[in-house]
Order: sequence, then structure tokens, then C-alpha cells
Amino acid sequence: MPGKKQTEKAVPSQDKILEIGFEHAIFFDPAQLDFRQDVRDMCTADKCHMYDRCWVCPPACGDVSKSVEKAKKFKKAVMMQTTRQLEDSFDIETMMEAAESHKKRFSQAVDLMRGYDPDCLPMGAGGCNLCRKCTYPDEPCRFPDKAFTSMEAYGLFVAAECKKAGLEYNYGPNTLTYSSCILFND
Repeated sequence: MPGKKQTEKAVPSQDKILEIGFEHAIFFDPAQLDFRQDVRDMCTADKCHMYDRCWVCPPACGDVSKSVEKAKKFKKAVMMQTTRQLEDSFDIETMMEAAESHKKRFSQAVDLMRGYDPDCLPMGAGGCNLCRKCTYPDEPCRFPDKAFTSMEAYGLFVAAECKKAGLEYNYGPNTLTYSSCILFND
């Protein structure tokens, strides 16, 4: 039938997303997302050492107007979080484990959502670390289906977006939370 999705699968439930291992997940309306140039401009400070060095980071990932253009195509979204309790603010081992765990979980969530909507828009947490050295700008990305632009690079102030979606951003003293989202259509 014309206009029918390639797949007849149902939208994965919140429980299905949580089964991947996330501590928190919620479905929300992506129309509430606020793409901000001032957030994107923070990337130019290069505190993560990825600015202008990676295909999924600015400036390679496009400007904020492109982010808005992409996002407007989607009617639904799901946000998911990985949260860890830290021994103290210097617990680098747990911080690194949380980041790695979140990236693996998010990749699984993207695969799950692509089974429902192959054209979904994943927005990850932090920069890409799939390759030891990114091919940017000399060669195309080696893993375009596995490399995700971060929410921040899209111009989203993550703490505010979590709150609008109905999730916390800070779960208490000595906690660390990574947040990502996926936009999709029925």
C-alpha cells in the first residue's frame, strides 16, 4: 500500500527500552525541543577536544538550522538515561564505565527503534569514539550508521530538555547521568 511503513512492528514500549538497561526512559513530544545556537556555540570552546575533528561534531554535523529542519520531520521521541552513583567527584572509573555503558545501550536502542522506523533520528551523548582517529575531513565516515551526533551538537541544552520531557537531569549528590534521545514517526 502506498505510504505504508516498511515494517508492521509496534513502537517499542518504555519497558522494552528499559530492558536494554537504561535506568530511566520516557516518550515525549519532540515539538518541545528547543534548538539553541548558544548551546551549539559552546562546542567551539572545544572542551571535549572533538570540535572540527569528527564527522558527528560541529562544524561537520551542520548548523542549528539544519538540526531544526531534521527534527521537524518527526512526531514522537524517546529519551533514555544511564545513571551511576559515584564514590566521590573524582570517581573517574565509574564515570568512564557509565559513558561506555550508555553508548552501548544507546546503540542497542537505536537498532531497536530502526526496526520500527528505519529513518529515526538518534541524538547521542558526547562525541563519537568509534575510531581511534576519525577520517574527518579527508574521507567519509567509516560507520555512518553507528556514529551519532550528540544532543548538545544539535543545539539542545540537555538539562532543560530532560526536565521538559519529564525526567530529572541530576539524581542527587555524587551521581552522573548520560542522556540521549531518538526522534521517530509512526
